[in-house]
Amino acid sequence: QVQLVESGGGLVQAGGSLRLSCAASGRTISRYAMGWFRQAPGKEREFVAAIAWTDGRTYYADSAKGRFTISRDNAKNTVDLQMNSLKPEDTAIYHCASSRSWGSPEKAYEYDYWGQGTQVTVSS
Repeated sequence: QVQLVESGGGLVQAGGSLRLSCAASGRTISRYAMGWFRQAPGKEREFVAAIAWTDGRTYYADSAKGRFTISRDNAKNTVDLQMNSLKPEDTAIYHCASSRSWGSPEKAYEYDYWGQGTQVTVSS
């Protein structure tokens, strides 16, 4: 079992920044990658970014490129998502997720553990 807990969400004005954090605990040794997804009301879950625990390779959705940065701290078992230049369309619940592979990091089916999520609201 792997437990994931997100933190760092909140309300921010457009153009502002937020840093989300995901703390992983439990049987994390077999985990290969971590991802961030988001879901806005009435919309499907959307991939944001992913990172591999071992070599730190990253993968971003087009909507996140140039604005968001994913990073990991292997010693603390945490994965952060730094979000800059936020837009109202970034408003959503952000979930972190854990995967045992790096086959298709943008696909939700690759991930078998999910956190409860943290709300991000960007006002215009």
